[in-house]
Amino acid sequence: MSTPVTTAAASAGALVDEAEHGKVDHLAGTRHDRRGRTRVDPIYYWFLVPTLVIFTLAITVPAVLGIFYSFTNFIGFGDWEFIGFTNYVAAFSDPAILASYGFTFGFAIVTVLLVNVIAFLLAVGLTAKIRLKAGLRAVFVIPMVISGIVIAYVFNFLFSNSVPALGSSLGIPWLSESILANPDLAWLSIVIVTAWQTIPATLLIYIAGLLSIPGEVYEAADIDGAGAMRRLWSVTLPLVSGYVVINMILGFKNYLNVYDVIIGLTNGGPGTSTRSIAMTIFTGFTGGDYAYQMANATMFFIIAVAISVLQLRITRGKAAI
Repeated sequence: MSTPVTTAAASAGALVDEAEHGKVDHLAGTRHDRRGRTRVDPIYYWFLVPTLVIFTLAITVPAVLGIFYSFTNFIGFGDWEFIGFTNYVAAFSDPAILASYGFTFGFAIVTVLLVNVIAFLLAVGLTAKIRLKAGLRAVFVIPMVISGIVIAYVFNFLFSNSVPALGSSLGIPWLSESILANPDLAWLSIVIVTAWQTIPATLLIYIAGLLSIPGEVYEAADIDGAGAMRRLWSVTLPLVSGYVVINMILGFKNYLNVYDVIIGLTNGGPGTSTRSIAMTIFTGFTGGDYAYQMANATMFFIIAVAISVLQLRITRGKAAI
């Protein structure tokens, strides 16, 4: 049993230890010596160093090697030699690569607009004074926890069998044919499936933004006689503009990497009409165009970095989530 004497002795011992070895900030993991210098607790290095080693070996080294090989004629094995910027010059004039960039950026633009409009409208509805809104929120989040490739194969069956059968029974000619077999409309199936899967994540961010708006703001708008549309346009949208910008940019970057949904739905077809940048790169790796597609991947990486820098500049000063 501790007594005041033993407690005081322990406190005095702690003070002496701090005086001799320096003051310790346990929350920050740092130690301050008698000269005021800050020393990091060694335990942090045990967590940091293995992470840096794994990241370097698994990501940094392969990326640097890939950029190096993009200046060669390496096919994935065997001998190689430097050819300078030949791969990059050829990529800029390759119709297949240019078509994949056109498809990917067009898909990303259409999808990010569709997803944000639907997610925002759903968020407005799910934050309104309605019944069972907690249960509805849980239902709308379900697609987010399902694997993209699984969703793609399920919708592949629906678009290839169920929807055409429904169109035939209803006597609707354009619905009786699979959209996946139409080179001009197959991309719509990818937009639909991607939107169905990614709307929940965007929805959650919008819900967080809408719930952060003080109720007094809407009360003041009601006193001024603002209607529902006026409140939405002049009050809600300006106050969640930071969330809109973040959703738009993050969504656009993610949609540029579309791959698994295409594999499960169209596999890049019909022909190459729905082949994305990522799919073109991976296909080239297995087809003997390693160095050539590494040049393509390097260009894609530069574009992604440029978009990230743009995101940082735009979102600077916006509300942090």
